[in-house]
Amino acid sequence: MSVAAQILDAIAGIVGPRWVRRQRAELETYASDGLPTLHARPGAVVLPGHRDEVIRVVRVLAHHSVPFVARGAGTGLSGGALGESDTVVIALTRLSRILSIDPINRRAVVEPGVVNARLSQATAQYGLHYAPDPSSQTACTIGGNVAENAGGPHCLKYGVTTNHTLELEVVLPSGEVVRLGSPNGDQWGPDLVGLFVGSEGMFGIATEITVRLVPTPRAVCTLLAAFGSIRAAGEAVSAIIAAGIVPAALEMMDQNCIKAVESSIYRAGYPTDAAAVLLVELDGETATAVDEESAIVGDMLRTRGARSVKTAHEQADRDRLWQGRKKAFGALGRLGPDLVVQDAVVPRSALPDVLDDISRIGARYGLTVSNVFHAGDGNLHPNITFDRTDPEQRARVERASGEIMETCIAAGGTITGEHGVGSDKLRYMSSIFDAETLGAMRAVRRVFDPEERSNPGKVIPVHACREWSGAIRYDRGRTVAIETA
Repeated sequence: MSVAAQILDAIAGIVGPRWVRRQRAELETYASDGLPTLHARPGAVVLPGHRDEVIRVVRVLAHHSVPFVARGAGTGLSGGALGESDTVVIALTRLSRILSIDPINRRAVVEPGVVNARLSQATAQYGLHYAPDPSSQTACTIGGNVAENAGGPHCLKYGVTTNHTLELEVVLPSGEVVRLGSPNGDQWGPDLVGLFVGSEGMFGIATEITVRLVPTPRAVCTLLAAFGSIRAAGEAVSAIIAAGIVPAALEMMDQNCIKAVESSIYRAGYPTDAAAVLLVELDGETATAVDEESAIVGDMLRTRGARSVKTAHEQADRDRLWQGRKKAFGALGRLGPDLVVQDAVVPRSALPDVLDDISRIGARYGLTVSNVFHAGDGNLHPNITFDRTDPEQRARVERASGEIMETCIAAGGTITGEHGVGSDKLRYMSSIFDAETLGAMRAVRRVFDPEERSNPGKVIPVHACREWSGAIRYDRGRTVAIETA
């Protein structure tokens, strides 16, 4: 089933014919996101240029009961921004204005198509920056970050997108416009901003986003530690956090990833004979305090088996070290034509064992698995390189990915840290949530979208849900039972 021509003609009357994509070749651009194993060509793509156009387009779609998918830069890694042939993709990349910057109150108001890195560039003159920093920050948009509750290397200390989102203007699937939160971040009632951030496009479209800005640290030190084994590096991560030290960032890369980076244009000076490296970044108000903490961390790294510890204070040296980490996913393209970036979270104490298990899974299926991830909060990113034109190889990748997820769940973890559930992880939801809980999630979704037209078929496996009755029992203000039908 495709979207009726008269509906698209009506939308073209709102945004202009130039901004409605209907042809097969045009739609192919939007048939995938950053996950190469999923492919879905939408019925049409609309590129509004103003929030008023978004509202009018959504109202037309609501009138005709047409499903839609909001899409940012398409850098997502869970198949979350894909639409089927009966669906209209609303691409928000033209809504790319920074509407205001308030350095006194440390906040900014942006449209959803603003590229993440551009906001920090614009606020640097005030000594401020936007803290969430996904590895794709030079391409991904803040609207997409809101949808996925994106993190990044520095979320260990500074928090993820939800910790920096104060207020949202949202177009509901009905076309109604609501505001959630407040400019100052005060909550007068339920935290609806916290509910919306990370909802993966199922509740509507954010057309205006008010974010918190934070001061740029005055002193920063980045350490690069090389280890002879992945297990030793994992144990060092646990030791640092157990000591009560919270670095701004604590990242790990294994040898496969190190070699890919060092043989690319992104080479950063990582030792290619190391089994793993840790990037540890410390920041603060004074150089003295940061130097003292870096000395402590350096000693801990050596005690835990680091063969060498390199320290970088100058901006250029730190940028070089971070370039290797931030561009690692691109460098891994040297190992194969396609790349699946998985995303799961495990307790930090389980890191060494889980990494060993992932290595064994890769070997058993004859696949190259490279690990580059947010070690400080246990957010793993096993990367599997393969050739998607080979059906047998694709099947092995699917089976290995499933086993990796099962391993992380068994270790007390969960199926996603920041990439979202989307389409890719839909099959794992029943492994961590029972039918009643999934039914409650679906009931919340229907509050915003009763017809379930906004990003349909994602996140919640409808077939596994048990209808939620809405009956909640309280005892002295505390929830004691959620009764289901």
